Order: sequence, then structure tokens, then C-alpha cells
Amino acid sequence: MMSKKTALGVALFLVAVAHAKKPNIIYLMADDQSSYTMGCYGNADVQTPNLDRLAVDGMAFDNHYDTTAICMASRATVMTGMYEYKTGCNFDHGEMMTATWEKSYPILLREAGYMTAFAGKFGFELRDTPDGPKLELPEDDFDRWGGGPGQTSYKTAQNKSMAAYAEKYPHSTLSYGAFGRDFIEEAVKADKPFCLSISFKAPHRPVQPDPTFNDVYAGKTFKKPENYGRENGEHFSKQSKQDRQYDRFTSWGYAKKYDKVMAKYHQQIYAIDVAVGMIREALVEQGVADNTVIIYTSDNGFFCGSHGYGSKVLPYEEATRVPMIIYDPRHPDSGKERRSDALTGNIDFAPTILKLAGLPIPGNMDGADLMELYETPDASIHESIALVNVWGKAPTHALAVVTKDMKYIHWGYAADGFEVTEELYHLNKDPLELTNQSGNPEYSAAIEKMRKAYDKHLDQWKAEAVPYNNYQVFGTVFDRNTPWADKVELLSAE
Repeated sequence: MMSKKTALGVALFLVAVAHAKKPNIIYLMADDQSSYTMGCYGNADVQTPNLDRLAVDGMAFDNHYDTTAICMASRATVMTGMYEYKTGCNFDHGEMMTATWEKSYPILLREAGYMTAFAGKFGFELRDTPDGPKLELPEDDFDRWGGGPGQTSYKTAQNKSMAAYAEKYPHSTLSYGAFGRDFIEEAVKADKPFCLSISFKAPHRPVQPDPTFNDVYAGKTFKKPENYGRENGEHFSKQSKQDRQYDRFTSWGYAKKYDKVMAKYHQQIYAIDVAVGMIREALVEQGVADNTVIIYTSDNGFFCGSHGYGSKVLPYEEATRVPMIIYDPRHPDSGKERRSDALTGNIDFAPTILKLAGLPIPGNMDGADLMELYETPDASIHESIALVNVWGKAPTHALAVVTKDMKYIHWGYAADGFEVTEELYHLNKDPLELTNQSGNPEYSAAIEKMRKAYDKHLDQWKAEAVPYNNYQVFGTVFDRNTPWADKVELLSAE
């Protein structure tokens, strides 16, 4: 018979083994999902039961930003933990180099023994050199592949790697839930820790919601945001009104068909919620729910009529601040509906995933470990984060800096009747960005502090931007202290 002392030793050993076992990791990302699309972020008009449950079980983050609010650049940042100017990757600029991709979290986890899978919109392409040919998507870098090029399709049958799911799940959103379910079963049979990454197409346009859920919001009236409409964007810079984000308030129906537009938008997110439920159910069925960390977020937000804008890209709250939830079932405080208002960004996902897997965080990464906040919600991992836009028309290019309480935006384009413009928002008091405090004498100390934070981020840009895909030039373009006349030649060559 085993003695009490021996039994205690065995018990302690088993506990140690359990803690030493590497967790499974699931990263789930929507496309164009704003924070006000979920019940756990305060919207009583929507139904997101599985996402709300995830927030109750884990932790919701209230000040989470995508450092570039457009899909290609954001997805590159998620994979690598680096700002856009270090990934060198965005529309209008170019592809990611394979040397950069080889330092991404999927590659590093697989090298460390994780079984990896990706499904959905991959979002960027690769080259060996800036002038070399585009390469195929990195299907062979994953153990299971359900990804696709470009925007992918809502029709499952048109997504080559997902075609096997088309008969049962003709709409792609639920097909990704099924993919996740099947991969979890496969990984458990292989007895390996796994990392599953799914990038849903929804709710990205074109608007094609799964008809299975047509009744969910039929005839629904939605409360408009308090900063809805053109009257609440008059104080925004002239530069910010020069691209499609401004036009889409009317052309996409937010001005005259708000309820119909939002019903379809929310219906697409409802399908994501169902897919998340499928994945969580699979974890329980396979007996690995207690050792699987789940992260949920979006690649960027969406205006949906706020300030009289549509779409994304610009460094305002609706486009850049997005939902983010982490659930770690191993933590004793999970299940307590905890929240953190710490400043976080999509630069943090790769470092966090690597740290969860017991791997070191490479020095090239700009992010930090989000689990520090899971452990201590009132802690801080960033003093400030940069928000970048170098896509689209030149007037809308901007660099901004956000802290937990403030946001500073510098609009430097000063040709053709434009003037350099600064915007300062006291987010702690004005989360809807209704009052630009840049000219308020009471904020003179605050704007100076934010300018210094801006300059610090710009110095990092100048020092670390890739020497290709036209990123070095913005070190001068965004310099507050360089006269416009000295920038004109650079802009003409952009």
C-alpha cells in the first residue's frame, strides 16, 4: 500500500506535469468587426451568446487597437508581432519577405513541436526578395491548411482548400467552425499540442450573410451610435475626408438604410458566433477544453456611420479599436467576467502566443505578453501605441499615437489647399471623439506630451523601417518638424 508521504509526492508530481504540459492555442479573427457588435461590449441589440460566454469565462479587453486598420497590414502584424513599417507589407506597398515570415508565430510554434493549422483569409503574399516573383501561399508551413488567397469567398465551394465542407456548410463561416472541430480531433489523436488559427471572412463585404440565419435580425431596429452622422465629424480633418471612407457613409447605405445595412452586418457576425460555439464544443468533446487558450479579435474595426464615415483605415476609434477576448481555462480567476482597460495592440498577439507555448519572444517583435494583464488586469504593458495609415490617397496618410487616455493624430499633408492639422482626443472623457482638444489651452501640456510620444514612435520608424516597399520615405513625410516644401519631392516619388 502506498504511504501518505508517497501518495502526496505522486500527487504533487502529477500537478507539476499538468502545469508543465504545453497549452493548446486557438487564435480566431473576424474581418471588419467593430466593438459595438457584441453584447459583452454593451450592445443590447445583438445576439452573440458564444462570444459573450467567452468573455464571461475569460477576460475582455476594452482598449485594444489594430495598429494598421486594414486587413493586409493588420494580418502581417498579427503573425509577426511587428508594426507595418517592419513587415513591409500592405496594399499599395508590397508583399512580406520570406525571411520575415520565417519569424512568424506559426513557423516558430511548428518548429517547437506544435501541430498547426490555418483556415480562412490568409491576407498577404510572400516574396523571397522585393523584386522577386510572388510565391504560393505557405500551405506546406502548416500541418492542416484551409486558407485561401485574396479575399476568399463566402461560397465554400469556391475556396479550394475548403471544398470538402461545401455540401454540409455551403456558406464559408460555418465551414471554418467545422474545420476547427476536425483539426482539434486530429491533433488530439496525434497527442500533440496544437495551434489553430482561423481568419473568418465575415463580416467583410460583399454582404453575403448565411441565409440559415435570416430570421435572427429580420425587421430589427438598431440604436445608432451616439457619434453617428456627418454632424459629428465636422471637426475631423479635411485630409480624413478625401478617400472612400467618407463617401461610403452614403454609398453603403448608412445614411438612409441604416437598419437594413446593420441587420446584414450583424447577421454575418452571428454566424461567426455559431462557429465559435462549434469550436468550443469540440474542445469539450475531445477532452482538451481545460488546456486550450482561446483568443478572439478582429483585424480592424468599422465605422458603420460614426462621424459620417464608412469602412475603416483611418486612425479613429471605430476603425482601430476592436473587440479582444482571451480565455485561459488554467487560470484560477477565469470564469469571473474580468475586464482590462490596459492599452493593447495587435502587435501583442505573436509574443503572447509564443510565451504561452513556452518560447522566447524574439527581439524584433514590438509587442508584449498579454497574459501579464490576464494575471493582473490593472497592470500596463504599453505607455503608447502607434496607429499607421499609409494606404490610399496621400492626404489620408497619417501617423497617430494612442495612450490609455489620449490620442494624437498628425495630418501632415499640406498641398492643394490643405493645412497641417493636429487632433487631440481625451479618450478617457471623450471615447466618442467628439471634441478636438488640440487648440484648447487647458490641454497644452497634454498635447506636448503626446507630440513627444509621436516623435518617439517616428524615430523608431526611421531606425527600423524596411529598406524596400517605400516605407523609409514616411520617416520624413510624417516628421512634424520638416517643412512641407522639403517633403514634396519625396511625395511625388511615392
